[in-house]
Amino acid sequence: MQDNLLSGPSVDRPPEPSLPVSSSLSRSIPVLAFASCCSMSVQRMCDPMLPALAKEFHSSLAEVAWVISLFAIAYGLMQIVYGPLADRVGKFRVVAFTTLMCSVGCLASALAPDLTWLVASRVLVAAFAAAIIPVSMAWVGDNTSYEIRQETLARVGLGTMLGLVSGQIIGGVFTDTAGWRWGFAFVGLLFLLAGGKMWLDPRARPGAERRTEPPTSAASIGSAPWHQALHVLSQRRPRRILGTVVLHGASFFGAFALVASHLHESLHISLSYSGVLAGLFGLGGVLYMLAAKHVIRRLGTTGLCRGGGTLVVVSLATIAYSPWWPAVALASLISGIGFCMFHNTLQAHATEMAPGMRGIGMSLFAGTLFTGQSIGVVITSSLSDSLGMGMLIALGGCSMLLLALLFPTLMRHAPAHA
Repeated sequence: MQDNLLSGPSVDRPPEPSLPVSSSLSRSIPVLAFASCCSMSVQRMCDPMLPALAKEFHSSLAEVAWVISLFAIAYGLMQIVYGPLADRVGKFRVVAFTTLMCSVGCLASALAPDLTWLVASRVLVAAFAAAIIPVSMAWVGDNTSYEIRQETLARVGLGTMLGLVSGQIIGGVFTDTAGWRWGFAFVGLLFLLAGGKMWLDPRARPGAERRTEPPTSAASIGSAPWHQALHVLSQRRPRRILGTVVLHGASFFGAFALVASHLHESLHISLSYSGVLAGLFGLGGVLYMLAAKHVIRRLGTTGLCRGGGTLVVVSLATIAYSPWWPAVALASLISGIGFCMFHNTLQAHATEMAPGMRGIGMSLFAGTLFTGQSIGVVITSSLSDSLGMGMLIALGGCSMLLLALLFPTLMRHAPAHA
């Protein structure tokens, strides 16, 4: 494919058959996916633990919920740190180190003598877990040609989706059996295995990474992270990508945050059962990631956007208004497929926002997505009583379809350096 990367990747046709992948790169992708799985899993594992934590520490649910909310805040704030750090010292090295440090934070969580210790330990985990997924994507961008980048990102993303699915399962199973402390110990062991494997990789050595594209010199725009971020944001193409990402996160996650509660009320089922139905979204994402190589080559960017947006709007409308739980289960599964078709496309374009500073570029991507999710949840939760959860879920799907249809046009009319 003869895409001119200075004007952005092609949005009109599917990529041609991918180029060969080096054996060393092939070995690195699974361990990055494993680390990404751990990072996502540790985010979600505390959700089912809250009642047990409240009982052990003699606290209210609102008080123990800080293990989730402060984790999210720390995760978001640390994005601006890891972008420039990874660009400076090496992306693979940063992912390896932060993965190892997550194991330390998980161990501290498992040994927590009180709630304050546990909250502090969770913040420590978040501070290091924040690097793993965005910096891994940036590393993939540095080490793959655009022809194979999106499918390679999907391979890493498979770990992320598996973590989304497994996090609550791990937390629930250990809480109900061996105890919540063993859940943290188990995930800490997984972090240790992934981080140790990467730390022993020659790619993690100082100076092992070198830039293969002619970057915009970071020195010419200042070394401070905010200078580099402002440089990226001063260009039209990154602004359009990140603007789409904000609305994408707000539209989908704002709507999906209501799904379990909506199903509980509309289908008259337990919260546990409605949570399982909503959780099929993650399984749909896994299915897309497994088939991504073939889907990407067949559909290309425009087809992925149109198809993903269509699947999301149909599935969320079904979830919003169907009275039959089997239809809702299928719709939840399909929503994960549609979401990932569009999201994976946004990831691939984001890797080209700042080829010479991919660390800061992908940190902006992650931070922007996180901001969009937070905005969406605030908006939908505040409007749920007046508009109804079903309508808000359906509107979220309509918004996603509009974004997906507009995105290819936005990219065609946005030069990279304007």
